[in-house]
Amino acid sequence: MKLRSIIVDDSSMQRMAVAKLVNNHPNLALIAEYSNAIEAKNGIKNNEIDLIFLDVEMPIISGFDLLESLDNRPQVILITGKPDYALKAFDYDVTDYLHKPITMSRFDASVKRAVAKFEQLHRINEDEEHIFVKSNLKKRKVILNDIKWIEALGDYIKLVTDEANIVILSTMKSFEEQLPDDKFLRIHKSYIINLEKVEKFNSKNVEVSGRSIPLSRNKKTELAEALNNV
Repeated sequence: MKLRSIIVDDSSMQRMAVAKLVNNHPNLALIAEYSNAIEAKNGIKNNEIDLIFLDVEMPIISGFDLLESLDNRPQVILITGKPDYALKAFDYDVTDYLHKPITMSRFDASVKRAVAKFEQLHRINEDEEHIFVKSNLKKRKVILNDIKWIEALGDYIKLVTDEANIVILSTMKSFEEQLPDDKFLRIHKSYIINLEKVEKFNSKNVEVSGRSIPLSRNKKTELAEALNNV
């Protein structure tokens, strides 16, 4: 397992030093390096990041300012030349705090802590199959069993779950190919349903979690056979 990592530091020498440590570590994958918080924030927004190696003392926007601006904050290992920030660092629930110059043993200990935290946070039951989708420029993990149905919306599709409606840019055909065909069935040009959520159906409609969804005439037999195998 490798944590997708970025480095944010205004010092090119420091970035180079941390990059060497990251690239040599078996549990880390370096995705990008950023010299300022603005570039880093855009990078975090548009990519799936597990861990940030973040310098505290940066001009204009500090490391702490960056953390406050993030809605979905990945794990963070703060790096600083001043020990005074240690107490403040843990107010931000950071994974660890490294003091310059960074030693190999201290770096390894931080990464070990990050890996353990990642495994704890992302421990997924084997039955909970999932996919990643991009919505509002962010990647989101969606548990397949949470999807009730998928609905076509022009150039977009809408994933309807108990928690939320997730709109993504995709065709129905393209998204259908990502789904296990023993659990999902396209019953209409504009609808794909989760077979486990079906409550009843007739020749024209399927009731899924209390919602009546149109059933194409040529899909009735296929639906009946699919439900027998669920």
